[in-house]
Amino acid sequence: MSNVGGPRSHGDVKTAIVTGAASGLGLRIAETLCETGMRVILADIDIDRCRIEAENLESIFGTGTKAEYLDLGDKRSIKGFTDVFLSSNDRLDILVNNAGVMNPPFLRTSQGHEPHWGINHLGHFSLTVLLLKALINTEGSRVVTQSSIVHDSADIDFTDIDSERRYRPWQAYKQSKLATLLFSSELQRRLDNHHLNDPISVACHPGLVNTPLYRNGRSLGLLLRPFMHSIGDGAAPCIIACTGNDVKGGDFYGPEGWRGFRGKPVKVEPLGRGADARLATRVWDLSKTMTGLDPDIVLSQQSKTNH
Repeated sequence: MSNVGGPRSHGDVKTAIVTGAASGLGLRIAETLCETGMRVILADIDIDRCRIEAENLESIFGTGTKAEYLDLGDKRSIKGFTDVFLSSNDRLDILVNNAGVMNPPFLRTSQGHEPHWGINHLGHFSLTVLLLKALINTEGSRVVTQSSIVHDSADIDFTDIDSERRYRPWQAYKQSKLATLLFSSELQRRLDNHHLNDPISVACHPGLVNTPLYRNGRSLGLLLRPFMHSIGDGAAPCIIACTGNDVKGGDFYGPEGWRGFRGKPVKVEPLGRGADARLATRVWDLSKTMTGLDPDIVLSQQSKTNH
């Protein structure tokens, strides 16, 4: 069992990166981690608001919290972000892959991907790979990846992964959130195969929460509002995944209530194809091809170094 104990990354303060931290769940997650004494890097494309929130958290907690620009839809931005971080940090305690888009108008990321797939999944896949060595070098580190309860009715359409033939926003969103869950479990399997105890890879989902994600689907947000719980409650599964003493690699946390919509945060089981190991391997291999990044090389190199 791994926990958040162990050597610190920045003096006597642990370091966490939270994506999508300018608002909503990401901001609440960042704030709660700051409350535990961590130095948190708020990473977001909305850098102006991100800086305001980071300055506010720093004024309250004084742990070195700051904001950094990150566009998860642009591999150049991801590389720039990780280069800056690694230039002054060789360790990282917690990476929270939280940012996401839901039901945006049809467009393309900087690398030409459908935005749900390119941002929610490929962006976090790339970010994790580029930070993997620092995570492996940190005892007790964790990669915490935010999925969604809608993974239960999702599948991966390998014939039209980037919506080149047809763009169905809701299906694309569900596909991306299934992919994030499969990525989390596959990362843990590969860490285990290489006998690497750090990091552990943990997934979570917030249930139904009224966040800025619904900016592109206000009618859906209004329809679901009676079933929603607060942002604080929605952040709770992620906080347990980040800091819980009993958390193990491969765990999945979410609300305990009906259909996982809301309730107390507990360990839950993947639904639908969320536990399909063959599908996870296929998504992993496709992600390597689409990003040009190979985490298996990093894992192999670090396994040899550590042993």
